[in-house]
Amino acid sequence: MAIEYRIILDDEHKFSYRIELDRAFDHEAARQAPKWTRLDHQQCNNCPLSRDQFRHCPAAVDLHRVIEDFQGLPAVRKAQVHVRTPEREYSKLVGLEEGLRALLGVIMATSACPVLGRLKPMAHQHLPFASNQEFVLRAVSLYLAQQYFNLREGRHADWELRGLVRSFQQLQLVNQAFWQRIHDTCHGDSNLKAFLTFFSMASSLTYSLETQLQKIRPLVMSAEETAETA
Repeated sequence: MAIEYRIILDDEHKFSYRIELDRAFDHEAARQAPKWTRLDHQQCNNCPLSRDQFRHCPAAVDLHRVIEDFQGLPAVRKAQVHVRTPEREYSKLVGLEEGLRALLGVIMATSACPVLGRLKPMAHQHLPFASNQEFVLRAVSLYLAQQYFNLREGRHADWELRGLVRSFQQLQLVNQAFWQRIHDTCHGDSNLKAFLTFFSMASSLTYSLETQLQKIRPLVMSAEETAETA
């Protein structure tokens, strides 16, 4: 199962990527990866990986080709982005920053990083160019579905979403560390701005969950239910 991205800026800048969603960590690729992908370079404070087993950060190894492809290209450039998932295709003319945000997000969520792996269910239902509302709605919906199955299978069900907030607090630490990794190696601003917007979307569930829930409430409640509680 794979997702394919094609990003076209002009005749000289055309990029294609195929992301296998259930891939294993590629140790051979890690050995050939640049120094900024090493685990001990700007390592996340909450990284659970042992340096004895992993000399390189799994997510950084998976990302380095994309980072290097777009290094030096400005975020304001327009790009035609085509995305093919197993179910459907998307195509949109966007700022390079938005196209990169979607690509970087699905690569990170399907890497061998144990923290980012919490986003893998969202990657399997990948929605490129998602708005902040769509991101929150999908994250909350998937989490509540997981709690339903926990209840059915005799485990604790977290209907208050406390675990969701904790998960995104951990993801926020990863995003902050990746910002430093990318900042150390990038000369342009496209990669940096893509990470900043991805970071902002993820952090919205940490700092203002209740505010975000109120924003998506009209999307999931009928008109009658909304009127009754108004």
